[in-house]
Amino acid sequence: MASAPGWAAYTCEDDYMSGDFFGQFSFWDDADPTNGFVDYVDQGTAQGTGLINNDGGKIYMGVNHTAVQNEGRQSVRLTSTKSYQSGLVILDLEHMPGGICGTWPAFWMVGPDWPSQGEIDIIEGVNDQSSNAMTLHTGPGCSNSATSSAFTGTIKTDNCDVNAQGQDKNAGCGITTSDTNTYGAGFNQNGGGVYATEWTGSSIAVYFFPRNSIPSDINSDSPDPSSWGEPMAKFEGGCDFSSTFKNQQIVFDTTFCGDWAGATWSDSTCSSKANTCNDYVANNPEAFKDAYWSVKALKVYQNNGGESSPSEPAPSAAPSTSVPASHGQPSATAWGAPSASAPGSWGAPAPSAAPSSKAQSSFVTVPSGAPYSSPSGWAPVVGSSGVMVSPGPTSAAPAPSSAPAASSAPAAPSSPPEESWGGWPHASHTWGGDQPWQSGGNWGQEHDTGRGAYVVGAPVQRGTRHRHLRMHKAHKAGRL
Repeated sequence: MASAPGWAAYTCEDDYMSGDFFGQFSFWDDADPTNGFVDYVDQGTAQGTGLINNDGGKIYMGVNHTAVQNEGRQSVRLTSTKSYQSGLVILDLEHMPGGICGTWPAFWMVGPDWPSQGEIDIIEGVNDQSSNAMTLHTGPGCSNSATSSAFTGTIKTDNCDVNAQGQDKNAGCGITTSDTNTYGAGFNQNGGGVYATEWTGSSIAVYFFPRNSIPSDINSDSPDPSSWGEPMAKFEGGCDFSSTFKNQQIVFDTTFCGDWAGATWSDSTCSSKANTCNDYVANNPEAFKDAYWSVKALKVYQNNGGESSPSEPAPSAAPSTSVPASHGQPSATAWGAPSASAPGSWGAPAPSAAPSSKAQSSFVTVPSGAPYSSPSGWAPVVGSSGVMVSPGPTSAAPAPSSAPAASSAPAAPSSPPEESWGGWPHASHTWGGDQPWQSGGNWGQEHDTGRGAYVVGAPVQRGTRHRHLRMHKAHKAGRL
């Protein structure tokens, strides 16, 4: 479900196209760790021989396609100088080098202490492969337990350990797709598309969007993965993603033959072209004219937890106040049905009553036995553990009839307490799913997914709070 306008879970941390693209990467010029038939060159050689360029804002990274090269075909391997601990990586590609016999291109992320700090293969394939393969590589103790209903691809292997028993060496946990738009010739014929990889502490998901169906929130630089539907691949469960994947650097490379493309040469249709992969790559330079990357955009976003943007500053702190403990839980029956004539009372807020900040509501913890005075223009909702107040004119969002009247206690300022931004209260164990403020269903499930009612109590993680608020707004559920 999409976030409401103005909400930005992800903000751009690094836009690789905004400056010197190649200056943000190091060029690998050592031997290929995957034993490829390749000669990786440094930046000066790459520029001098035309293997890289920035043409009209599009980044070109190719291979030598003019000369017989018996010691390995010249190519480039770039590694970002910056590393990441999480994030949303969005790559807009116009062309990739896949689907060509002898090639092994990849767009991936890797930690410096391989495999203990993990590897995330986002785009990868060999020889005449026609669709993408996505894989995680780790040390012991990491597996993928995501169910097939969570993504559109197909699980190939589920143990991410590069030395897992019962799997090929370094197979990792892999997911494949049959969609030929995702890789090689099919991808290039359609003008490419966008790959988006969301890496959090609990999962890694890979999305793909063909050129004609890129979400508008990506184009507007406000990506919202919750609105994108099922990813093409998802890895979750069976792994501590926070501790396993660390210091990940972004890598582009095009190698040839080696441990995968070379090892599977005889099993592919490419074997009819030459006896060995190395022979073909060395003696057929013209075959690799289209073995290049053309990058339109590369950005890395970080989740800011849904805080306000600079144009909408986060509210300041408010002191605690009090409410009589006798008020107990809100009464669903006393509140009545939503009013069609007053859209601000329930459901989506009226346009004129749109909140002025991203905070849809605030929780004020209160000791029992004292009155509570609602801030001006806020509508209090009384629960067994405290008071929840919602910003906005009371004319657009009237207080429930069971709300207490204002007392002589000092009024709280019109902003939620600062501590509420660090974690929102815990899902109610007792309120059920049939009250008007809640989306319904089992409380535990709603807590896990970020849906349902929240009341004052123990904090939950920022991400859970934000998902709940997003879905709350998207469901048009009115006051939280």
